[in-house]
Amino acid sequence: METKSELTLEIERLLAGADVAIKEATAYLISQGEVVDLSDWVTIKEYCNRFDIKNVETVVNWISRGIIPAENVRTIEEFNNIRLIKAVPYKIKATLPLD
Repeated sequence: METKSELTLEIERLLAGADVAIKEATAYLISQGEVVDLSDWVTIKEYCNRFDIKNVETVVNWISRGIIPAENVRTIEEFNNIRLIKAVPYKIKATLPLD
């Protein structure tokens, strides 16, 4: 079992890695002429975690169906075509019951 100090060191290491990734992504976007607040844009997996969605296929389906507007989806080709979506809740229109 890890001690508290080992766990603290691991968390600090992970946070440092995340900071480096954010700085690299920000530098790239600025170099491409775009300024994006990366706290507003998240990966599909992170979106699922934030909004308690059970699987990523649901969000991918929303993108395909236009529930998530195209202006709220960005594909970053230089990062393996990763898709970022604006981190806001999206509503699905309720379907009427069939009688």
